[in-house]
Amino acid sequence: MTNWTKIDETVKKWIQEAGTNIRASFTRLLSIQAKSNPNDLVTNVDQETERFFIEQIRTEFPGHRILGEEGQGDDVQSLEGIIWIIDPIDGTMNFVHQQRNFAISIGIYEDGVGQLGYIYDIVHDELYHAQKGQGAWMNDVPLEKLEKVPVETAIIGISSTWLVNNRHFDQTKLVQLAKDVRGTRSYGSAALELAYVASGRLSAYITMRNAPWDFAGGKMIVEEAGGIVSTVSGEGLNMLSVNPVFAAAPGLHEDILKKYLT
Repeated sequence: MTNWTKIDETVKKWIQEAGTNIRASFTRLLSIQAKSNPNDLVTNVDQETERFFIEQIRTEFPGHRILGEEGQGDDVQSLEGIIWIIDPIDGTMNFVHQQRNFAISIGIYEDGVGQLGYIYDIVHDELYHAQKGQGAWMNDVPLEKLEKVPVETAIIGISSTWLVNNRHFDQTKLVQLAKDVRGTRSYGSAALELAYVASGRLSAYITMRNAPWDFAGGKMIVEEAGGIVSTVSGEGLNMLSVNPVFAAAPGLHEDILKKYLT
């Protein structure tokens, strides 16, 4: 039987070590490359951090598989067994330009079910974490269960990308949502925005394009805090492909889904 408590303790140590290494990199010259487009950046620190986690997992938990953003893990085609879904630095553009508003994100799933989730805001030393059935925490302080927030007093995380004309979908309803809520924010890190939903700093988060490593850790944490995570049409997320992601407090999730997204 899997000892999830042992894994949890081990991961937290690794995250702290990785965070220390990333903070030390602030004074180093970064090697920056573009991936799919000029705004899709990866640095040597992203790659080094992912490699660090992979080496630790291979040594400590050799039977586990790894799905990592930078492609140094396994070729994961199914959800069978235990899978670590890792984004070594979520918000690389922020890391490069601001040295803030980025995070380590890790979700550990067994047969497609989330067991452990972590989002570490390195600059502010805030570790959001969750274990299935045991709630969510920030730095070992339990997060209060989320309660319904009216649309008119909600603050939602949404990028301006999804509020302007584009060929992928009709953005009219999202524009109306942005007008109806109290405010909108965009932090440039899906992991942090999901952590903020879990902690109540944001009431909801909406994006049309997140990969599994963007949301795997955050999904666990939001759900353990009492929130709901789905696609923008209310369906379950596919943990092996890109999804439109909608996370929100209970009640608000239903209200936004019914009036603005479907």
